[in-house]
Amino acid sequence: VFDKAEGSTTAGNSSQLTDGAAAVLLMSREEAVKRKLPIWGVWRSYAVEGVPPDIMGVGPVYAIPSALQKAKIGAKDVDIFEINEAFASQAYYCIRTLKLEEGKVNPNGGAIALGHPLGCTGARMVVTLLNEMRREGKRWGVVSMCVGTGMGAAAVLE
Repeated sequence: VFDKAEGSTTAGNSSQLTDGAAAVLLMSREEAVKRKLPIWGVWRSYAVEGVPPDIMGVGPVYAIPSALQKAKIGAKDVDIFEINEAFASQAYYCIRTLKLEEGKVNPNGGAIALGHPLGCTGARMVVTLLNEMRREGKRWGVVSMCVGTGMGAAAVLE
């Protein structure tokens, strides 16, 4: 992912640590209707995949296809991808390897622009994705992130 001879990871191409808080309520449609809560999306699938810890950051390359397969859709069907960009090189590698349309990835900026609030990143990304899907009238969204020690997670939302 990272060419030590030709590049460097700096504060300028890495996500900053930020404070943040977010909440996501995940429940059955029946429960949401009973409580008269708005339904912003449907959680269609998720996947967690692992890679060797020494290449931490590339987990989305494996988790996204697994989540898409479980949802029975392809990457071309997805309108918006929210991929956590812990580092610019890591995010670029995932986009390039998965052959994603760059205009569909992090349309409002990712963690380098918005921050990477540890312990809140997943919720922040789901909320960002659902808001953008509503704003743009889009059907399919994918949220994904790398996880320390070589894991990757992804979810498909409708």
